[in-house]
Amino acid sequence: MIAIAGAKGGCGKTTVALGLTEAFARDGTAAIAIDADRQLPNLHVMAGTDRTPTLGSLDEDNAINSVAQESPRVSNAGIVSAPKPSETVDFRTAFDWVETNATETDLEVLIDCPSGAGPDVVEALSAASAVVIVTTDAERSIAAAETTLDIAQRLETPVLGVVCNRCESPPADLEGRLGIDILGAVPDDPDPITGDGPQAGFDEIATALCGLEYGTSPPRTGHDRLATGIGVLDRTLGGGIPAGSVVALTADVASQTEHLLYAMTATRGSLYLSTERSASNVERAIDRSTVQAGKPTIRRLDGEDPLEHALEMIEKLPDGANLIVDPIDRLETVDRERYLDFLNTVSDRMVETDGMTVFHCPVAASESANRRSTKHVADAVFDVHTTTPGPDVGVNQYLSVSKCRFDSSLVDTVELDGELATETTHEDRPVILE
Repeated sequence: MIAIAGAKGGCGKTTVALGLTEAFARDGTAAIAIDADRQLPNLHVMAGTDRTPTLGSLDEDNAINSVAQESPRVSNAGIVSAPKPSETVDFRTAFDWVETNATETDLEVLIDCPSGAGPDVVEALSAASAVVIVTTDAERSIAAAETTLDIAQRLETPVLGVVCNRCESPPADLEGRLGIDILGAVPDDPDPITGDGPQAGFDEIATALCGLEYGTSPPRTGHDRLATGIGVLDRTLGGGIPAGSVVALTADVASQTEHLLYAMTATRGSLYLSTERSASNVERAIDRSTVQAGKPTIRRLDGEDPLEHALEMIEKLPDGANLIVDPIDRLETVDRERYLDFLNTVSDRMVETDGMTVFHCPVAASESANRRSTKHVADAVFDVHTTTPGPDVGVNQYLSVSKCRFDSSLVDTVELDGELATETTHEDRPVILE
């Protein structure tokens, strides 16, 4: 599956996704374009197909062809529209089904990504085998393409190259600036899909893509990894968490998982947002802890609107800092749309600052309705399990990786043996928010 992405709205991702799908089909390769834009779906509008069925109609027992509508212009080219607001769809699961089906049927799949740099984009790029970045020759569009490139590299999704849309020829410095190949240019045309110029451009780009090789599971590397402060976990992850990531750390309420959070402050400057304990109580707990910890900036989220208070401080985060929210429960009590906006802001901010966020998510008898959204947005979910073998034996803690977007092949459980911060660089300075 190839993601067609570009952070700048209006750069022509949908046009390129549809144009390449039909170009593959003209060349004899069955192809399907999937609209992954939950908020502004318009692939079906541009393609001239019906709104339904949507991706929400897909399940593991149906082939992707069963929900795809044939292009009115080119046979063997299918269109799958985005789910309606009333449909609840786990995109990652749906993408997994599509990938399995596409591999079995030798089908080329192109994902029309949403704009921006939020969780929906990360989700599509994580699921894709590779990405094609779209830009125009405008400076703002090229700058946004750099953001998309950065996200793809952090997710370790191979970047096949860049398409310059609405351009007779790419800017002279585009290839050098982005450091990736130019796949081709698509000229501006009143008919951006069937015009002679655009069709020739799409055909040329599709031919170039057919000559490229890319894997479905890029290897893990230590590139731009941030150590978590938990040595055994960092070794398992190949060096740590990719910069720009959001992590959900789940555990039973009485599991003493806070010690893991304290260890995470040893790696770099950290902002520790407490939703329950006072700043002085957290500071004393860190000082008394047996793990190696840093000197984080600690703030209690007070007032009638703790979520807004959190956003004000997150906006001031410097580059490369940790953000720890302990616990996340109180923020999850707001209405869903507002909470999703908060999660999107945190995710965008981590990408902007090359930082790392950890949401402490205690497991209670009844979880908030927004807990699913917390886990959904997170790039990784780490589940801590505590066992007590016997009265004369200490507590054993195990950490399992139940979700890992930056390495979907990773399914592992590690024992937390107490040496939580043996492989970190100690950072005594708090983050500066003003």
